[in-house]
Amino acid sequence: MSYRKLWIAFILVIVGSFSVLGYYGAEIYRSAPPVPDRVVTTSGKVLWKGADIKDGQNVWQSTGGQELGTVWGHGSYVAPDWSADWLHKEAVYILDRWAETEYGTSFDHLDVEPAAALKARLQASLRKNTFDSGSGDLVVSDLRAEAILETASHYRRLFNDDPALADLREAYAMKEPTVSDPERLDDLTAFFFWTSWACVTERPGKAITYTNNWPPDETVGNVPQPALHLWTGFSVILLIAGIGLLGWWYASHREEDLAPSEFPENDPLLGLNPTPSMRATLKYFWVVTALILVQVILGAITAHYGVEGSGFYGFDLSEYLPYSLARTWHVQLAIFWIATSWLATGLFIAPAVSGHEPKFQRLGVNVLFGALLIIVVGSLTGQFLSIMQRLGFETGFWFGHQGYEYVDLGRFWQIFLLAGLFIWLGLMVRAILPALKRESDSRPLLGMFVIASAAIALFYGAGLMWGRQTNLAIAEYWRWWVVHLWVEGFFEVFATVVIAFLFVRLGLLRTKTANVAVLFSTNIFLAGGIIGTFHHLYFTGTPTAILALGATFSALEVVPLVLMGFEAYHNLTLSRAKPWLKAYKWPIWCFIAVSFWNLVGAGVFGFLINPPIALYYMQGLNTTAVHGHTALFGVYGMLGIGLMLFVLKGLAARNVWKDGVLSFAFWSINIGLALMVFISVLPVGLAQTVASIRDGLWYARSAEFLQQPWLDTLRWLRVIGDTVFAAGTVALTWFVIGLKTGWSVRDEADLPTAE
Repeated sequence: MSYRKLWIAFILVIVGSFSVLGYYGAEIYRSAPPVPDRVVTTSGKVLWKGADIKDGQNVWQSTGGQELGTVWGHGSYVAPDWSADWLHKEAVYILDRWAETEYGTSFDHLDVEPAAALKARLQASLRKNTFDSGSGDLVVSDLRAEAILETASHYRRLFNDDPALADLREAYAMKEPTVSDPERLDDLTAFFFWTSWACVTERPGKAITYTNNWPPDETVGNVPQPALHLWTGFSVILLIAGIGLLGWWYASHREEDLAPSEFPENDPLLGLNPTPSMRATLKYFWVVTALILVQVILGAITAHYGVEGSGFYGFDLSEYLPYSLARTWHVQLAIFWIATSWLATGLFIAPAVSGHEPKFQRLGVNVLFGALLIIVVGSLTGQFLSIMQRLGFETGFWFGHQGYEYVDLGRFWQIFLLAGLFIWLGLMVRAILPALKRESDSRPLLGMFVIASAAIALFYGAGLMWGRQTNLAIAEYWRWWVVHLWVEGFFEVFATVVIAFLFVRLGLLRTKTANVAVLFSTNIFLAGGIIGTFHHLYFTGTPTAILALGATFSALEVVPLVLMGFEAYHNLTLSRAKPWLKAYKWPIWCFIAVSFWNLVGAGVFGFLINPPIALYYMQGLNTTAVHGHTALFGVYGMLGIGLMLFVLKGLAARNVWKDGVLSFAFWSINIGLALMVFISVLPVGLAQTVASIRDGLWYARSAEFLQQPWLDTLRWLRVIGDTVFAAGTVALTWFVIGLKTGWSVRDEADLPTAE
């Protein structure tokens, strides 16, 4: 069969999509909010220099950056969005000063008409762009300078150890002090001012701010622009059309599946004799299991900070493990263990598919394992030293904490990891190359396998495209190349190919069907996914065109996910088709869970927040955490566990598994994840959404709102889901250890080694 049309479509999707991504990336460079050379008052007083703002960005990064509150809506969910919070405080100060001067009372006590007049005056004042590109000066009125300095004073006291703000630090789960150096504190406030200035200042010649009128705050005139409604409607229409077309294609190709009667009568992998390099991957999965357990413990600690501030059942944990550090490690370890599981699976599969063990392959696998361990330990240590304020700006950037969620590790560790990925790519290609050279029906599948492997190595390199003091809007553009294109994009393609390989190898899927399905699904996913990266950048200092493209193409990302119910049912049918398939019951059930969470977590909860008008009010709220947990762990985490179990079945345990503990682990993890989301995180997020629409994002993220007793109760309810979830991960760890000790297997042979 010729796959020429599918390959041509693949090339067109890649070339066309990255051309658009690159062109509008250049637009982001040209139109990013400018960093002024000086912030000066109309009377000539210099408040800050540009270097102060840039150094302040580095101070913010050293505290954990996006792991402590958010800026422009990206980051953690306990502390405020600093840009929204600063902006509102500054506005309230100015309104109160005017009200006291002109009416002898506070703004809150004014009648409707004078209040409206002052608010209109405020909006005209704040939204006017007073940046002079010629001189590099940003000029503010003397009154606004007062408001700026008053707000800056609040932040300096908050991030230091002012006893009067101890309760607020407790509510924000902030280390005391978070920053103590006076110069660093001053620089930090300069950066926060700049981020809020971009939120309220209109672009030259436009009636919209640098952040597309985000955050919602009617006081300063930040209301949704008409384009948000327009492109939201268009994205829904496109979603419906895409679902219809994909449903037609899916229905027209289902007859290509093998009938259960055509499945092999015996396990095709019975004779699999692992090569030395395949056996060397076993230790990767022991580490994966350990990292899962530690990551989940850190997740429980991070969640608990939301209800007890700096304490952990009365113990002042923040002195040793601050919230921003616990969350950093929680997020970082998730990426590490999921990626390690997938990479190890690739190293296991490549020689199995080709039947070729290259010279020194085992040595390469062992060297890579050592490198990964060094990266994990080194990067986590650097992040600890950075958050404890023990590193300078340069040292912190290279070895400490970059402050960007999901790519928190220092630049040295980024480069080290990139080198490790290229070592992995080399190991993969040299093992798979003999099979790729042979004429066979599986060459398209092998070709996509190599392409996906190469993309995993290459696209992590996007994380090297920003520097220590790169404009935040530009750094966010490249960060999402890593988070979206690397994690959500080409890892997804790699996973699709690996699962197809497994099913073909087991004789459950025709090679031709697998080739077509992988190429077609890759084209569909990347057609929406590459340009869909822009849906993360609606409000990060980007032009309106980013909003239109992101809304349109992110809707296409959801299209293939609506058929995951069919995929789950298909996998369930496979697991029951032949008696010998019982040996693979739990890996296949993990794939079923992946399909479920793809539909619910990535599909439903992803589209809940992706349309522009929805994200305008929801960005930075717990609704994002709902999508993050159910998509990252539900999809990628469960797939990582499934792949691990598949490899362990053929590698570490040739006997029948005692799967009672594994059954408990599987159901506890999935039920715990559902409980965590549905009885705690989602209700809190929806409550915040109502507050964001009604009063503004500053209020939805404030201690005043979040510390209400009923919301405190909702956060405590998360303990139920977290406990069930944690019990499942402990059971999984117990089971995997038991494969080595023997308590997880029976004496009955299941997958005997070939004679």
